[in-house]
Amino acid sequence: MVPLKRRKVSSGAGSAGSADRVPAKFPQVVLFLLERKMGASRRTFLSQLGRKKGFQVEELFSESVTHVISENNSGDEVRTWLNSQVGGGQTAAHLLDSSWYTESMKAGHPVEILDRHKLQEQQVNESKDVECIVPSYACQRRTTLENHNTVLTDALSLLAENAELNDEEGRGVAFRRATAVLKVLPKPVTDMTQLRGLPCLGGHSLRVIKDILENGASSEVEFTKQSERFKALKVLTGIFGVGAKTAERWIREGIHSLHQLQDSAHTLNRAQKAGLEHYEDLNQPVTKAEGDAIREVVEKAVVSVLPGAEITLIGGFRRGKLTGHDVDFLITHPEEGREVGLMPKVVSWLESKGFLLYQKTTGNSYLESKDGPARPSSNMDRFERCFSIFKLPEDAKQGTQQIETLSKNTPEHMCSLAGPSLVKVEVNESTNCAKLKPWRAVRVDLVVAPFSQFAFALLGWTGSKLFERELRRWAGHEKAMSLSSHALYDNKQSKYLRASSEEEIFAHLGLEYFPPSERNA
Repeated sequence: MVPLKRRKVSSGAGSAGSADRVPAKFPQVVLFLLERKMGASRRTFLSQLGRKKGFQVEELFSESVTHVISENNSGDEVRTWLNSQVGGGQTAAHLLDSSWYTESMKAGHPVEILDRHKLQEQQVNESKDVECIVPSYACQRRTTLENHNTVLTDALSLLAENAELNDEEGRGVAFRRATAVLKVLPKPVTDMTQLRGLPCLGGHSLRVIKDILENGASSEVEFTKQSERFKALKVLTGIFGVGAKTAERWIREGIHSLHQLQDSAHTLNRAQKAGLEHYEDLNQPVTKAEGDAIREVVEKAVVSVLPGAEITLIGGFRRGKLTGHDVDFLITHPEEGREVGLMPKVVSWLESKGFLLYQKTTGNSYLESKDGPARPSSNMDRFERCFSIFKLPEDAKQGTQQIETLSKNTPEHMCSLAGPSLVKVEVNESTNCAKLKPWRAVRVDLVVAPFSQFAFALLGWTGSKLFERELRRWAGHEKAMSLSSHALYDNKQSKYLRASSEEEIFAHLGLEYFPPSERNA
């Protein structure tokens, strides 16, 4: 929905929904649900629910409204909306988060309004002499890797991860949004009053933050860390090819560790077998030096089969991170169509040189409809792609002579003396002696995009994940557009908006351009 849209104002009590009303049990409480960011369908559902519970919920804002309910808005944003309404600027109505409304529905009566329910309007915190204005959307905020509140963000990130592992996506997103707000604050948070008026900090997140500030740690976070279920989910989803639902099924069957999985009679698919075999390597951080070494190999492979092709290192490394969990590359060619059929040739080259321990390639299934993009079943794009486990030689980043000398001259009975910083070791079960393993396994994703879609793919694959989610949310809610890693579609004009650079996409969306290093939400 476009922000600050002037809504028709009624001087009376409103007229909607008499069919689903019951007599108002609480006539002194008149509610209005703000559609902005809540969405029309959710607003309708919540309004009907309130009326069935005996609450007076108005369709139109009027001077009789005593409680304004909103979702994912700051107090300033709601006040700005009210100022655009006749008589709204002088309203004495409570500005409340939707948590007050849902708690009241559950209780069957209006619950007491607590501080955590109130939308605080931006103000100078005189005790701290700090004023910080934080926009609601992460894509409106410059987020670098500098973080003054790592203790708080680490705690909320762990709770987000736990929610996601338990298939509670909404709760996970709420924690991620709260984390993103804390990341952009210019100073460490030492007092809860510093958080007044900030968006995206729900009651749950605020309770966790308060617990940490007052007690040095969050009891909920510590309990989660020690939870056997959380630890099992972390271990099992750490296997490449295993998602939260598969891990949950295994846990119900009594499998909590890698040894228990290996001893079970479960038949693993090809990806899971490879993930289990290379578990230790794949759960170690990948360094920028390793990413650069892999890039050299990928560039050689791509250029050998398609001269003139362009290869870009994407993901966290493009945002300036020094480590990551995998390495991603985006490949294109300036001549549209030359990239078709490229991936099988690149994979064949890499396999012939012994660089791939595992690979799965999918074709490009994206079709552009003139009626606009259909709603995708997920946020995954449909480019030609190769999911792989790369065999990265240690000499690729440490020098071939050093490794060759070590592997030729170290006697087998002395292999345990080889420094772990030089090579990996693996145990030979038949001789019970560690053999030199002069390589490590690394997750690598290769993505091929047509040149006309390259800018969208580059934006989508650069991340961060939350930044991209917020870009799509901004496009849909504020601009009536549909954004993906393939295209941008204007639903009002019923046409695609073309772009040859990320800067053009930001301009289409009416957003200030942020370089990759400032998208670390």
